[in-house]
Amino acid sequence: MIIGLVWPEPTSSAAGTRMVQLIDLFLNSGYQITFACAALKSDFSFDFTGRNVSEHQIKLNDSSFNLFVKDLNPAIVLFDRFMVEEQYGWRVQQECPDALRILDTEDLHFLRTAREQSIKKQIATDLFSDLAKREIASILRSDLSLIISETEMKILIQQFKINGSILHYLPFLEKEIMPEIASNWIPFEQRADFVFIGNFLHEPNWNTVQTLKNKIWPTLRKKIPGASLNIYGSYTSQKVLQLENKSEKFFIKGRADDARVTLAKHRVLLAPIQFGAGVKGKFIDAMLVGTPSVTTQIGAEAMKGDLPWSGFIEDDYEVFINKAVDLYQDRTLWLSAQANGIQILNQRYNSRHFIANFNFRVADLQTKLTLHRENNFFGQILNHQAIQYTKYMSLWIEEKNKHKSSS
Repeated sequence: MIIGLVWPEPTSSAAGTRMVQLIDLFLNSGYQITFACAALKSDFSFDFTGRNVSEHQIKLNDSSFNLFVKDLNPAIVLFDRFMVEEQYGWRVQQECPDALRILDTEDLHFLRTAREQSIKKQIATDLFSDLAKREIASILRSDLSLIISETEMKILIQQFKINGSILHYLPFLEKEIMPEIASNWIPFEQRADFVFIGNFLHEPNWNTVQTLKNKIWPTLRKKIPGASLNIYGSYTSQKVLQLENKSEKFFIKGRADDARVTLAKHRVLLAPIQFGAGVKGKFIDAMLVGTPSVTTQIGAEAMKGDLPWSGFIEDDYEVFINKAVDLYQDRTLWLSAQANGIQILNQRYNSRHFIANFNFRVADLQTKLTLHRENNFFGQILNHQAIQYTKYMSLWIEEKNKHKSSS
């Protein structure tokens, strides 16, 4: 059983793509899946038709979930982000104590938030926040946490002293880019303009668009007068739309029906990302269709390993702009960057490199779950009923809701 924070929307966010990849991973390993979620579906929610996935609408702070999960009795429960584990983890533990509990962190929320505060308030990055305490408590309560970034693995192990036995590195899972695929990409000469893409509900994306509008594009457009900058993203609010300036060729395009198709027709992806965490799905999509990029250290964090980037990584705005011009105008440089992207995808995100190891890890944990939990003593402490504040807060809300409905 997967408990989603939202119904996955792979056309809206990298988080949605990640969830669909995890679903397919378990399906290909022979599991039957129940996807449960308390959120409402949208017009862009993923259609599970054709997959062996049953759907179930659940409630927050309601004991009906206990009856549901007890009857289902899943062998594995995967929580979509720590907030979901806080809400439902204790109920799963109570009704299905033998179920393997896996947390998919997506990215470390406390890390992203700390970096955001550091940038906006011009202060040192403080990782040891109340949000960090909540998220790391969730990691400790779980049997295994999936981490999408090697940088985040290091932070958890080195700075927070988390035992690596309860962590598992699992990046985006992509198919290998074969030569015949790359040969069919839209060539340099047939591509035009710069592009940015990102879900606007995600604060790092909104901040990046503001940076492009105010710090990058005013100078860049003068260096390449014929080019435009096209901004794509789901959940485009009025504050985003009002940034459009047709005379400056700064266009807000809204939702892209297919991110990869959209990226494939543009020549260069611009992403001067100032804060964030995890790894960025926009760069995966760009590399998969041969679109080089210019980004920052934070933007490319944990993505390339020791390999050269598919374009340029620059934090200085002036250098960033000059590199964007070079990449846009120099066909040889552009093709070299494209080849770097193929190398990054095939060496670091090829699903064949990760699936067998993950399946073995899950199977091994299921056979040794009691011993595994005994070795995670801090997790036992946090799962002890005397300090399960999330459980009692939920029960209090449930009783409060019952009182409201009866009065």
